[in-house]
Amino acid sequence: MKVLIVTNNAYYRGNGLCTAVLNLHDRLIEAGVDARIMACSNPDPDGPQPEYALGHFIFPFFEKLIYSNGFRYAAADRKVMKEAIGWADVIHVEEGFPIEAITVKMAAGMNKPCVGSYHLFSENILANLGFKHEKLLNRTVTWFWRKSVYDKCRFVHCPTPTVRDYLISRGFRSDMKVISNGIQINPDIAVTCQDPKPPYTVLCIGRLSNEKQQDILLEAMKYSRHSREIQLHFAGKGPKEKKYRKIAGRLFRDGVISLKPIFGFYEKEDVAELCRKAYLYIHCAWVEVEGLSCIEALREGAVPIIAAGPFTATAQFAIDDRCIFSEGDAQELAELIDWWIEHPEERNEMGAKYALSARQYDIKKSIKAIIEMYEEAMK
Repeated sequence: MKVLIVTNNAYYRGNGLCTAVLNLHDRLIEAGVDARIMACSNPDPDGPQPEYALGHFIFPFFEKLIYSNGFRYAAADRKVMKEAIGWADVIHVEEGFPIEAITVKMAAGMNKPCVGSYHLFSENILANLGFKHEKLLNRTVTWFWRKSVYDKCRFVHCPTPTVRDYLISRGFRSDMKVISNGIQINPDIAVTCQDPKPPYTVLCIGRLSNEKQQDILLEAMKYSRHSREIQLHFAGKGPKEKKYRKIAGRLFRDGVISLKPIFGFYEKEDVAELCRKAYLYIHCAWVEVEGLSCIEALREGAVPIIAAGPFTATAQFAIDDRCIFSEGDAQELAELIDWWIEHPEERNEMGAKYALSARQYDIKKSIKAIIEMYEEAMK
């Protein structure tokens, strides 16, 4: 089986979509599938390159902001695209952007089946461009993605039930397959019990951007009874880093917190170690298609507190009501942080339960289901 994976950008560290694409590519190869990527060339000349490299489309006015969020748009090269599509048995498009729209149209003309993954809500994109609450604009973008890409796919891969329900409500017509993007699971991993003594490491992983809204965690420190016993740790980079560092510095100078928050960007192995040492893991995003960083934290025995809202699929990973807060509610988040700090035995018991719950998202199961989707699409 020859699978062509089509995406705009596959090689930006810290971008969840890029991580999902590369994991899919590598795991398909491990499973014996001949998988290749068509995407914008890697800006790092010493790094890996897609088998079918496209140029970089410079987006007018917004390019700097787009790149700071870990994204690049690919420029269409019909010669390269025709060669790539002609090689493949099935085409897997990862987004709803113009490069994918051109791909599925060309594939239809060459009688090649397509499947599509829905990795992004329109809100993910528009929030970072300053249009968070523009419902009409968001619906228009989603309509364009449906008409130009996803309605032309045999199947749409939905990472979570939240995505499936969202697409159904927006009139998507293709058959839908709910399959987690998945993470690597080590069944022999030992969960470390946390010492119920301060400082308590409260960890937040993810791109520092509008839709992730880590500022809610910073604001929660104003309401927490234990704020001076907490070590905040932000693992990620992004356009909001300067702003969040400034807010954190102000909290420290005002005495709200006694430990300066840590900001850093880490390799995968180091992030796993941070999760093992964290007392709590906080996920504040108001829009999230899945949230692999959250599952990875659970795998290591971290107890999460996750924002819940209409676009927050990550909330499905919570197995206890005390691990859910209303999206954007800093005071409720603070109350839950305090509760877990004041109940260390329950925290350690819950950490072990979360580590077990993460096993259902084993990437081996996901890849098996994805391959079955390809086989069905080719019939």
